[in-house]
Amino acid sequence: MRKIIGLATALSSAAAFTVVAGGGTAIAAPTLCPPDTGVAITSHSSYFIGTANVFKDGPGGTIQVSVTRASTLTASLSSTAEVSVSDVISSAKLSVSASITSSVAVTVGHTYTHNITANKYGNAQYGSWGYKVGWEKTRDNGNCTVTVLASGTAILPVSSVGWKYWETSS
Repeated sequence: MRKIIGLATALSSAAAFTVVAGGGTAIAAPTLCPPDTGVAITSHSSYFIGTANVFKDGPGGTIQVSVTRASTLTASLSSTAEVSVSDVISSAKLSVSASITSSVAVTVGHTYTHNITANKYGNAQYGSWGYKVGWEKTRDNGNCTVTVLASGTAILPVSSVGWKYWETSS
């Protein structure tokens, strides 16, 4: 599991100390683990984050759609306890995709045309191909155990935007 950690923890390290006793026998002292908290991404999958508008045309023929206004798609987060969206995004940028962002602007001027299969309806929606990630906020304890403080899922857009197309029977 990859976790975003603080600078102080990244610069320090846990070390086992060796003590030489009277007869030259080495005795290892207990290993100490620096306390720390961080967010790790536990799973991820591609996820389309669409705007509210779904365009439908048919049956058969051609669908042509275009974006004529701007909107913003923003990351969302579900949680069992307090965790910041920026912590989840920072962790996901490292372990899933560097193009993940907290929000993405859907810009004007994108037209899309697609042929529709006979007797079917074509559907199109504009949005961002992002990720749905599972995340976990943990605390590393001084005794080298880990405590899960919170967990959940987040929907995170990327900077790539475009049209999603699918067909239906009605």
